[in-house]
Amino acid sequence: MRPRAGTASAATRRRPGAGAPAVQRRATHGSPRKAVEIEGFRERVYAWIRRIPRGKVATYGQIAALAGAPRNARRVGQALGSAPGDLPWQRVINAQGRVSARAPRPDRGLGAREAEQERLLKAEGVAFVRGRTDLARYRWRPRAGATTPFR
Repeated sequence: MRPRAGTASAATRRRPGAGAPAVQRRATHGSPRKAVEIEGFRERVYAWIRRIPRGKVATYGQIAALAGAPRNARRVGQALGSAPGDLPWQRVINAQGRVSARAPRPDRGLGAREAEQERLLKAEGVAFVRGRTDLARYRWRPRAGATTPFR
């Protein structure tokens, strides 16, 4: 069967993103695609997480927005994967008020990292009921106009 006139055959069609630059990009709703500069973003994420007070939590999306890249909550999670040891990583949870599941590591059993995060938060005074915290009560709300040291 021959392809219709004016259409490319399956062999000559390009996959979306094929030949795209190696820069990591993320589309934002309602705006043209723009590159998210990874290293500077990580540093801004870490600066905001360091500001979360003891006994309070922030969501991944909240940190992404504060770091200047709304709709990049997954990138916050990726940044936390390579976070420095002194970072209070346990204070970042998902938008449902739960501790997010993580990929298992060979040195720890399934669910051990999530249990550790919940234990650390409970030690700071954050209450959990059936694995969920009350974001209305424990969510950190920075003062209006607060900026990171990098801005």
